[in-house]
Amino acid sequence: TAAGDITAVRRYDDLPAFTMSGHTRAFLKIQDGCNQFCSYCIIPYLRGRIRSRKPEDILTEAKAFADQGFRELVLTGINLSSYGMDFDGAGAEKTEAGGEAAPDLAAVIQLLDDIPGIQRVRAGSLEPRLITRGFLETLAGTKHFCPHFHLSLQSGSDSVLKRMNRHYTAEEYYRSVCLLREYFPDAAVTTDIITGFPGETEEEFAETLAFAEKVGFYEIHVFPYSVRKGTRAASMPDQLTRAVKTERAGRLSALNALQARAFREKRIGTVQEILTEEEVTIDGVPYVVGNTKEYVRIAAPAGTPVNTLYRGEAVRFLADDILLFGGHFREGT
Repeated sequence: TAAGDITAVRRYDDLPAFTMSGHTRAFLKIQDGCNQFCSYCIIPYLRGRIRSRKPEDILTEAKAFADQGFRELVLTGINLSSYGMDFDGAGAEKTEAGGEAAPDLAAVIQLLDDIPGIQRVRAGSLEPRLITRGFLETLAGTKHFCPHFHLSLQSGSDSVLKRMNRHYTAEEYYRSVCLLREYFPDAAVTTDIITGFPGETEEEFAETLAFAEKVGFYEIHVFPYSVRKGTRAASMPDQLTRAVKTERAGRLSALNALQARAFREKRIGTVQEILTEEEVTIDGVPYVVGNTKEYVRIAAPAGTPVNTLYRGEAVRFLADDILLFGGHFREGT
C-alpha cells in the first residue's frame, strides 16, 4: 500500500496479547482506521480506512487475558462504533435460510460475556449513531457489560458541529442519551468537547455550555482546539487566540467539576460494587481503591485484596474524586 493512499483496503494488523503487571484491566483493540474525516482530525490520513478484527481472534486474546488473571476488558479502536462495517454482509439482516448479518460491536460484547474469569466488559469511545434500541437491548441482556458510555460530542452547537463535519445535530445526540438512559437509568455518560474551534462565537460556545448542562454528563474531557497540519480546520478562517480557547475550556471545566461531583454524590447512601485495583494513601492513611461499573472510584480499608469484587455502602467523600465504603462490605457480586 502506498503511503498516504487512504482509499486502499488494508487488513487488520493483529497485535500480540500484552500484560499490564499489577493491573486488573486489560485493553483489547478490536478495530483500526476511520472513515469519518472530521475537519479537525488527521487520523484517517494516518491510519487509513476502517479495519475490524475477526471475532475468533478477539475471543482468543480475551481468553488469554482471563488466563493471566485480568477481570475486566476494555474494547478499544480508532473508531470503535464502525466495528464490523468492513465485513462482508455488514448491515445485512438475517435471512430465512439462516444466514447471519456481519458481527457488530454488540455481538462482540455478547461474545465476551461468558468467558470464565472476565467479570466486566467496557466499551471505549462511541459515536451517537450507534445508540439504537437493538444495540441497547443486546447490552442490557448481558451480565458483565459496564454502563459507562463515552459518547463523543465535540460541540453542543449545530453550526460548529457542521463545520467540524460531525454527522449529527445536538438534538440527535440528546435523543441518543435519552434512549440509553431508558435501558440504563444510572449510566455514566462521558464525552469530549473542543473549545475554541475556528469561528466559534461566544453565542455558539454558550450553546455548548447549555447543552452540556442539559445532558448532565458524568465527566467532560475538555480540549482547547489545537491546529493539526493537513486538516481542513487548519486552514479555516477566524482562528481563535489561545487565550480565548483556554478561557472557554476553563468555564467548561468548572461545569464539569460540578456535574462530576453531583454524579458521585448520588451514590452516597447506596450499595455499590467495585473491582479493587490499587493501593493509595490519602492524608497519610492507606486504602485500596476500585471502580464501580460506572467508573466511580470508591475506597476500602488497606488490606482488602486487589483484583476482587466487593459490595458495600458508599458513605461519604474521601477525596474530590473518591468515595468511601462504610464499615460493612463483602466480597462477591
